[in-house]
Amino acid sequence: MAERTVEIASTHGLHARPATIFTQTVAKSGIPVQLSKGEKSVNAASILGVISLGVEHGDTLTLTSDAADADAVLDELAALLETDMDAE
Repeated sequence: MAERTVEIASTHGLHARPATIFTQTVAKSGIPVQLSKGEKSVNAASILGVISLGVEHGDTLTLTSDAADADAVLDELAALLETDMDAE
């Protein structure tokens, strides 16, 4: 299982716009990815799931996937979450 732990850089957390960018990137990857905050884990391609985590700036999240080619995808997703998408 591939895993990445990231700190959220977006100034206002994963609200609608950055959550949409993130979930669309997950969906385009074609691999199953789980996103966890504390004890709660959701399908990272689900906009409602991601928003339900209530992710704020500075929160630490964990990305996981059992897919064979998950490392490159998780690296891309981690880099996205470590970017302040509110500044763009």
